[in-house]
Amino acid sequence: MPDNKQLLRGYLAATATLVMWSGFSLMSRLGGKSILTPYDIFALRLITASLVLLPFAGSMLPGVWRDRRLWVLTFLCSLLYCPLAYNGFKFAPASHGAILLSGVQPLLISVVVWLIAGTRPNRMRYLGLVLISAGIVCAAMPYFTEWSADSVFGDFLILLSSILWAFYAVLAARWGYSVWTQTRAVAFGSAVVYLPIYALWLPKQLAAAPLSMIVIQSVFQGIVATILAMLAYLKTLELLGAERAAAFLALVPIVVGIVAIPLLDEALTAWLATGIIFVSLGSYIASRYGTTSQRS
Repeated sequence: MPDNKQLLRGYLAATATLVMWSGFSLMSRLGGKSILTPYDIFALRLITASLVLLPFAGSMLPGVWRDRRLWVLTFLCSLLYCPLAYNGFKFAPASHGAILLSGVQPLLISVVVWLIAGTRPNRMRYLGLVLISAGIVCAAMPYFTEWSADSVFGDFLILLSSILWAFYAVLAARWGYSVWTQTRAVAFGSAVVYLPIYALWLPKQLAAAPLSMIVIQSVFQGIVATILAMLAYLKTLELLGAERAAAFLALVPIVVGIVAIPLLDEALTAWLATGIIFVSLGSYIASRYGTTSQRS
């Protein structure tokens, strides 16, 4: 069990991750509504991250590129996750993305942990997950009452990416790579695999996009989302574990919903207010009292 000091550091890292993950849904939707293709956004992310991390490439441990587990993590959290998520944000609003990427993570994480480790939540964690689920449903009600084919397709892509992230989170915590090693391995490995494919075969709109949008997406996706958010998230996993981290980060859709009020001139609806209460309470219970037990 982590001590109080470790928990405090973990929750500080989780708070930083919460802010940046909330920004990810908003900024990815902003990019999705622009002329940029999802493949442009992913390329900008990898180019920027690789350039920033390039001075630290030489200090990576020998054998990193032959480590199959690191390649599995790279595919799960980047090479598969990002194209699915960015394509999803072409069709689905930021609120959908926040709910499906982060809001359902405690549920997905618990399922993955059960599948991989044979553990199940204790009663208090079950209670927390039920409250989180109720809060997510409440927060989602204003967004899911009117369906469209595009929205359903976008939601499906984002949900697939969320499932991949759940597997990544559990495996990353289980395999125990250092935060710094994994951040560099994911960024460089993704760039080596993806950028040639992007240059040769994937659709591009960089030449037609405003410079301001290119800069915004490059800085946020390449530095904030790829490096800073990854460092904060991996530190959260290291200090709190996958299940506590997922429970805390269930607050992302609530944060996105609140921030959307001043940014998008949206009202604080009764559904959203109820969702805030349920998810906040459920996240606290699941992260404070939730543990797992071995499957019988």
